[in-house]
This record gives sequence, structure tokens and C-alpha cells, in this order.
Amino acid sequence: MSCFQGVVSSTIIKRVISEVDYSHYQWSGEIDDFFAAKHRFVSGNVCNFVVFFHSSDFQQAKVIIFMNNTSSEYDNVVKVSRKLFEDKLSDYGASWRVLRLPSLTDQIFIKANRIRSIQESGVNLVDEGIVSEFIGMINYGIIALIQIELKDEPIDKELTKTRALELYDKYIGITKSLMEKKNHDYSEAWRQMRVSSITDLILMKIYRLKQIEDNQGRTLVSEGVEAGYEDIVNYSVFACIKLS
Repeated sequence: MSCFQGVVSSTIIKRVISEVDYSHYQWSGEIDDFFAAKHRFVSGNVCNFVVFFHSSDFQQAKVIIFMNNTSSEYDNVVKVSRKLFEDKLSDYGASWRVLRLPSLTDQIFIKANRIRSIQESGVNLVDEGIVSEFIGMINYGIIALIQIELKDEPIDKELTKTRALELYDKYIGITKSLMEKKNHDYSEAWRQMRVSSITDLILMKIYRLKQIEDNQGRTLVSEGVEAGYEDIVNYSVFACIKLS
């Protein structure tokens, strides 16, 4: 029996995706029928598929389709980061309101740099894994976006827990929407990336943010700091999904 594996940018069997998360669907028949029928499928998601050939002419096959439900996986990571954000609000209030954007960028840098150090050395002396650092970068990225919105408000003005969570949800929604658009355009290429590469991309975004900050926010072709923080949040979520 022969087989091959690939990635297609079509949703296979819409009803299964809408009803069952983290599942697979088996299909048997003529391999030409499978590919000929792809036009009936709804586009928008990416699935991995493995085709097992049962005949020497490579026509009889069984296709096992593994569907990625990125939206649900994304939401599961955000549940963890949001819970941590909420718990820290209960313990410390919105004390992060005093942090300027360069300070938040530096906090993200510290976490990304620690992840890279652990990845390169394989040594972890502090009893915290890299997943917690990615979660921390998600929250610092969202805090940075909130700070941009509140830049004209006095830092000593009380930010209630309710409003802080509303702003958190607002910017998580914005960054998730960006992720979904890029996923559509790039066919979830991040799933083929190594976590170490995602770490390097985050560090690259941080260095770009630092340069923009040093230029007092002036850019010639860059999208600006908001896009940088949004990308950092999404890359961090992707890393958590891959490490789960």
C-alpha cells in the first residue's frame, strides 16, 4: 500500500467541521472522484490529508482527512491568557498603565530572548517553561494596544476591571480577525514552521518596534506599531498551539 500526504486549501466536508472539532473524516473511492469533487467543498480552512492507495494503478484509495480548526485552537489559547490577565487585574489592578510603549516592547523582548536562549541551550534554570513566556507576550501585546487607545487618558485615572477586560476582548478580536485574513491568504503556512522560527519572527518584530519607537513613531513604509504588536500576539498564539 502506498501513500502520500499534503495540504489543500479547501474545507473538506463542511458539516463535520461545523459539528466536530479536532476530528477526522474517512472517505473511500476513486481518487479522481475525490479531487474532482473538491469544487463542491467550501473554501476557507486548511486541512491535512493522507491518501492510501489500494490498487497498483493508483486509482483506488482511502483518503483520511485531518481538519484543523484554527479558530477553536486560537480561542483555547486566549482562554488561558485572558484568565491570567484577569487574575493579575484582581491582584494588582491595572498597574501596567504606568508603562510606556518602549517599556512594554522591552518586556516582550525579555520574554522572547529567554525563549530563544532556552531553545539554543536546552537549559532552563527557572521553573517556567516557554509556553508561559508566549502567554506573557500575548498579554503584553494586548496591553500595548490598550495603552495606544488610552494614550490621551491620565495614567492615574482608574481603569476598572470591567473596562480593562472589555478592552482586552476588543483587541483580541481585532488580532484574531487579522489572523483569519492572513490565514486565508497564506493557507496556514505557520503550521509548517518550527517554533524556533516563530520565536525569531517575534524578535524581528520587536527590533522593528524598537526602531520605530526610536524614530518617535515616524515610518516611511511600515504599518506602524499597532501592526507589530498584533503580529506578536498572533505569532505567540501560533507557538502555543504548536506546543500544545
